[in-house]
Amino acid sequence: MMVTATAHSPLREFTAGFARDRIAVAAFLALCLILFAAIFAPFVSPQNPYDLAQLDIMDSKAAPGTKAGAGFTFWLGSDDQGRDMTSAILHGLRISLGVGVASTLAALALGMAIGLTSAYAGGWMDNLIMRLVDLQLSFPSILIALILLAVVGQGVDKIVIALIAVQWAYYARTVRGAALVERRKEYVDAARVMAFSNLRIVFRHILPNVLPAMIVVATVQVAHAIALEATLSFLGLGMPITSPSLGLLISNGFAHLLSGRYWISFFPGVALLVTIVAINLVGDRLRDVLNPRLQSHYGV
Repeated sequence: MMVTATAHSPLREFTAGFARDRIAVAAFLALCLILFAAIFAPFVSPQNPYDLAQLDIMDSKAAPGTKAGAGFTFWLGSDDQGRDMTSAILHGLRISLGVGVASTLAALALGMAIGLTSAYAGGWMDNLIMRLVDLQLSFPSILIALILLAVVGQGVDKIVIALIAVQWAYYARTVRGAALVERRKEYVDAARVMAFSNLRIVFRHILPNVLPAMIVVATVQVAHAIALEATLSFLGLGMPITSPSLGLLISNGFAHLLSGRYWISFFPGVALLVTIVAINLVGDRLRDVLNPRLQSHYGV
């Protein structure tokens, strides 16, 4: 009797395992919708909320469902400047996601380079790098970001730099731990025997084996970066008023909560919460599916 072996590609196994978790699928669909809304915000939003020519002070603080003077409906209400909250949230998502993804990718690249160097070099260099990492990780991330932004000021580029500065150490430590495991394996010894250069061993052999795990970590860290940026913007040290993120939108409406105009803060807060939860759920499920020890639990 002939037995035919069935090839199982990693992508197929990942898709099958992911699809079995309804919560993860719902989070993934929600995240896709959020990304679509953020990318195409200028085209799908009823107005440009930061174009003064499109704003009317007579439309300020309109309740959800109110008809605007321009003819469209404020489905989520308007703020004290007459900006449509739906449009403001879509543009705020665009900025929050952009800052979160950009800072995470840059911090990941920097942290991986430092972590790989530390693991492969060893000795005094490893000790020095790890002491610097321990020193930074001993302080709360938001404290470091607050100090940096208080010095350099507001701006999209400045908050991205601040988020990179508070995230790289986490990636460096994580990559170092994974790289130390790979460094002791036989394929690295074989590469040394074949007189491969250190750069080739690190970037052609060790890096591909630690990269999948770091992608999963970075996925979850995007949510952390978005939450941190929102906190800084809420405190007035993040985004400038000319390019507000979700955190700044929440801050702008906070003063109106006691007057009953809840929608100015509430709906941006819901958008921020859904975004962070969706990213975390997708990242957690991605981690579980790619972890061989958890695959049997999910039937992958």
